[in-house]
Amino acid sequence: MHLPIYMDHAATTPVAPEVLDAMIPYFTVNYGNPSAIHSIGTSAREAVEESRARIAEIINADPEEIVFTSGGTESDNAALFGIAHSPNPRGRHLLTSPIEHHAVLEPLESLAEQGWELEIAPIEPDGLIDPGELIGRIRKDTGLVSIMHANNEIGTIQPIAEIGAFCRASGIPFHTDAVQTLGRLPIDVKAMNLDLMSFSAHKFYGPKGTGALYVRRGTLLKRFQEGGGQERGRRAGTLNVPGIVGMGKALQIAQENMKSESQRLTAMRDCMIQKIHERISGVYFTGHLTKRLPHNVHVCFEGIEGETLLLALDAAGICASAGSACSAGSVEQSHVLKAIGMNRNLARGAVRFTLGRSTSDESIEYCIQILERTLKDLRP
Repeated sequence: MHLPIYMDHAATTPVAPEVLDAMIPYFTVNYGNPSAIHSIGTSAREAVEESRARIAEIINADPEEIVFTSGGTESDNAALFGIAHSPNPRGRHLLTSPIEHHAVLEPLESLAEQGWELEIAPIEPDGLIDPGELIGRIRKDTGLVSIMHANNEIGTIQPIAEIGAFCRASGIPFHTDAVQTLGRLPIDVKAMNLDLMSFSAHKFYGPKGTGALYVRRGTLLKRFQEGGGQERGRRAGTLNVPGIVGMGKALQIAQENMKSESQRLTAMRDCMIQKIHERISGVYFTGHLTKRLPHNVHVCFEGIEGETLLLALDAAGICASAGSACSAGSVEQSHVLKAIGMNRNLARGAVRFTLGRSTSDESIEYCIQILERTLKDLRP
């Protein structure tokens, strides 16, 4: 076992060696602008299109339905603002959940300030959306439904296909933030009835600063970045060729190993939950017991500040988080824990452990030993 032990894979993942090897030539040799017509530009363009086709095949989309972006946040913003400001939008009623990532909630709140009507549906205590309850809130003037595939803090996986089927039958654009799930769970955009899906490479061992938005053919979406005519006129700007190549390679590797890695991580996740439950008192696990990401362990410790515990863990060589990496340093209670009705004092002791390729049984045991010792020292 080597320190530090990284248990924050929901925040980001290291670039896989094979991914880095695939990217390097597009920094140093095939460095051309893919919009250029000369041979070096053509080589770069071919690599982009090969990656586009690879990603599309994995999610059961057509290559022209993949639009490259700078990451999940841009993809979410592009989808939400793009639908709202599209020609002849279906309506000005927007429907979402209270546990969405800030990259979804804040654009929707911005639209509400501009005159759209935002409705936030309630959530079950385990973080699961009741699809019947959500569907009951859909109206004739609903112009967009956005529900994340799985929550980045508590790991609960939502019934996206069921919600999407109703939206498709009703002609309502349906978006999902799949940043936490692509590369970890099987995704079929057709079976899930998706019109728009956001994802980001650095969550599945690809490079940061690279993402994409799936846009189903026929979906009306306002151009979301002005300038050149790249990405079939949808998103202007010179493409990040090394990043795109890396994303395609990373997703291919994740897809090839998904079944075995999911089984391995699920077994370790359940083992970690069981050991914490058996060996540490005053703990509360959040999220759905079984409908959860295979690598997610989210636990609240009574009588402790999560930040204090994280600092102690870090000093012992364990990297974890209090929840969303995008909320690091915030003194506010997690909006996700608030939405599921978590007691505020208990929520202050929240810690998220997210496992990955480097996680071993030995590292989990070490983590629990450190938790036992640290909590004994810190608790009154």
